[in-house]
Amino acid sequence: MDFYATYAETSEEMQKFAENIRNAYIIDKKRYQNVEMKRGLRNADGTGVIIGVTGIGSVQGYTVVDGVKVPMPGRLYYRGIDSSDIAEAHLRNHTFGYEEVVYLLLLGKLPDRDQEERFKKMLSSARELPRGYNEDVIFKAPSYNVMNQLARSVLALYAYDPEPDSLSPENLFRQSVEIIAKMPLIVANSYAVMRHYLLNKSLYIHNPDPDLSLAENFLRMVRPDQNYTEEEAHMLDMMLILHADHGGGNNSTFTCRSVSSTGSDTYSAVAAAIGSLKGPLHGGANAKVMQMFSHVKAEVSDIRDEDEIEHYLSELLDGKRGDRSGKIYGLGHAVYTLSDPRAIMIKKHARRLAEEKGRLEDLELMEKIESIGAKLLRQRKNLELPLCANVDMYSGLVYSMLGIPADLYTPLFSIARSAGWCAHRMEEVLTGGRIMRPAYRSALEFTSYTEPENR
Repeated sequence: MDFYATYAETSEEMQKFAENIRNAYIIDKKRYQNVEMKRGLRNADGTGVIIGVTGIGSVQGYTVVDGVKVPMPGRLYYRGIDSSDIAEAHLRNHTFGYEEVVYLLLLGKLPDRDQEERFKKMLSSARELPRGYNEDVIFKAPSYNVMNQLARSVLALYAYDPEPDSLSPENLFRQSVEIIAKMPLIVANSYAVMRHYLLNKSLYIHNPDPDLSLAENFLRMVRPDQNYTEEEAHMLDMMLILHADHGGGNNSTFTCRSVSSTGSDTYSAVAAAIGSLKGPLHGGANAKVMQMFSHVKAEVSDIRDEDEIEHYLSELLDGKRGDRSGKIYGLGHAVYTLSDPRAIMIKKHARRLAEEKGRLEDLELMEKIESIGAKLLRQRKNLELPLCANVDMYSGLVYSMLGIPADLYTPLFSIARSAGWCAHRMEEVLTGGRIMRPAYRSALEFTSYTEPENR
C-alpha cells in the first residue's frame, strides 16, 4: 500500500502535502549572512575550522603567507611519514604494505620485522567472523547497497564482543584490529549475498587464507574462481595504503571522532563513519566519477576530439547531461590545490595496468576529462587558485581495470579507511576529553500554542 494513501486521498492533496514538507524546512538565506557563522565548519577563505589537534595524519595542500593561500604540491603524511614514499617502497620491493600502515597508524611508529610478522598473525587470527554471524546478520537481510550492509554488520559486532563498552587503551586496540581484519570479509560476503538473493546470481563464499595479505585475500574472496595476479594484488595494496587515512577533518573521520567524543562504543563510531563515507560528496564520489565517465563514453561520438569533449563537459556543468547535477565529479578538493598526492600516485601506476588490460584509451580519456574539466571550472567560477583532480578521479577507473564491480568501490574505500578511523577514535577517546557540540543559530519565529479548533 502507498505510504501516503492513509493521509492524502487525491493527487492534489498529495501535492499539497509534499509542498508542506518542503515549506517546513525553508530558511531565508539572509539568516546565513553573518561573518561569525562557519557553514560546513569552513572559514570564509574555505579552510576548515580548527577544532583539535592530531598526531596521526597530516594533509597539506597550501601554505599561508601574510594571510594568503599559496598553492603547493599536495602531501599526505601518516605519523610524519609521506604516504607516497610508503606506497612507492612496497611497489618497488614487490611487498604488501597495508598491514604495515595499519600498525603505523594505530601504534605510532613503523614496526621492525619481528613486530610486523607478529602483527600480521594478529590480524589474520582476527579475520574469522563469529559463529552464526553470516547466517544471522548478513544472509537474513541482504541490501542492494553494500555500504548499508557494512554499517549494519559492523554495528552488529557489538553483540559478539565480551567487552563492547570498555574504553581502556588495550580494549580499544583489540576492537580496532578486529574491525579492520573483519571488514574485508564482511564486504565480500555482503556482496555475494546481494548478488545471490537480490540479483539471482550464483552464490560464492570464500574464506580468507591466513597466509595472504589483505589485498590478496580481498581479490581472492570476491572472485568466483579465486584467481588474481601479483600485479593486481600489488595495485590494490597501493590503493589501500593511499586511502588508509586523511587527517582528522574529512567528514567520515570527523564523524567517527564526534561519536567517540560522547563516550560511545567503537562499533557505533565506525558504523557512523561508514554512513558518512557512503555519501556521494565523500567516499561515494568514486562511483559517481565512473557513472560520469560512462556517460561521456556513450554520448561523445569521438573521444579523441577534445573540442567535442569540452562541449559535452560544458553541457554537463549546465546540468543538461549525465546525472543533471551540474558537477564534474573527481575535480577539486577542500585542501589540495596544485595536486592531490594520491591521484598523482594512482595515475602514475595506472598506466602500466591500463596497458596490461587494454584500457589505455580509457585512461587517456580520463586525463582529458581532468584537464578540460579543470579549465572549465576555473573559468566559470573565476577561481584564482589551481584546481586539481582528487583521488576519486582515478580510483574508480583502477578498480574497474582490476575487475572489481562498481558496488564495491566505496566499500573498498571503507576497508582502507578503517585503519584511520580506528586510530582517530583511539586518539579522541584517550586525549579528547570533551564532547563535540557546535551551535546553530535559531531561525524561529516565536508564537503561542493554539488549540486544534482555533488553528
